Amino acid sequence: MSSTTSESREIVQRRLSAREQAQAEQEAREAAQRSRSYWDMVWYQLRRDRLTIAAFSILALLTILSFGSPLINKFVIKQDPNRIDLFNTYQPPNAANWLGTDDLGRDQLARLLDGGRISLTIGLTGALLTMTIGVLFGALAGFMGGWVDDLIMWFINTMSSIPCLLFLLIITLLFKPKWYVLSICIAVNSWMGTSRMVRGEVLSVRERDYVLASRALGVPTRKIIVRHILPNVIPIVIIMTTMAIGGLILTETALSFLGLGVQPPQATWGNMLTKAQGNFTLGPHLVIYPGLLITITVLCLYLVGDGLRDALDPKMRGRK
Repeated sequence: MSSTTSESREIVQRRLSAREQAQAEQEAREAAQRSRSYWDMVWYQLRRDRLTIAAFSILALLTILSFGSPLINKFVIKQDPNRIDLFNTYQPPNAANWLGTDDLGRDQLARLLDGGRISLTIGLTGALLTMTIGVLFGALAGFMGGWVDDLIMWFINTMSSIPCLLFLLIITLLFKPKWYVLSICIAVNSWMGTSRMVRGEVLSVRERDYVLASRALGVPTRKIIVRHILPNVIPIVIIMTTMAIGGLILTETALSFLGLGVQPPQATWGNMLTKAQGNFTLGPHLVIYPGLLITITVLCLYLVGDGLRDALDPKMRGRK
């Protein structure tokens, strides 16, 4: 009887010690998390998000292949993306042409890599310009208030009233712009939503105690914006930039469908997909591969943006 009681006590003590050890480890982890800086916590959250890491890895691979397309086409594939061979049209994937050929006998893989470089560049440059203009006007309107806010919001509302397709149609018909000019034109007509969101965030931040204390101490407005306002807006800007890149790639695809995008012979994923829609029965690979690349790229950009939102927002951390 006494041996049974002693064994029971030992079991209870083991369970208590295991619980105490687990509680001590949990407290140590919480203390370590509290001691981390904001960006350390962001990086810690991102490392645990496997879906975001996978999406970012796919984007990095597509970016390396696209921007390295001149070297890959010359030394690996050994194909010129613009070389026409009318005796080799609509060929399915084979040893010489890994992803087949198009209606003019041009190598599909070489054109996909070269077109990806242009499509990603349009998305990146357009998104950076959109964020730059939007953050500038939004921060000024939200922080200054008064007549400055009214003037900037009047300008934003005026720009928003101009139909994007009409604006791009006029630009395309009058000037026949190159792809880099087209990306600038898209950005000029796409920054208003970003500016509104940044303005709303700045209106919230400028009423916080540390901003009011800085203004009471006579800190210059420029320093308040740079040191206190913009750091609170940066997480939103990072998330919106990733989303904007995917949106601009889709915009270029839609413009190519209407004949307003990048003009041949320069390839982009958008105009390759648009041109191939009438040749689906002759060469289904001409539709499948550009559409698949656009879908994967935009999906990965949205997944990365969603993961960054979870990592940058303290309220969202740990929910996954």
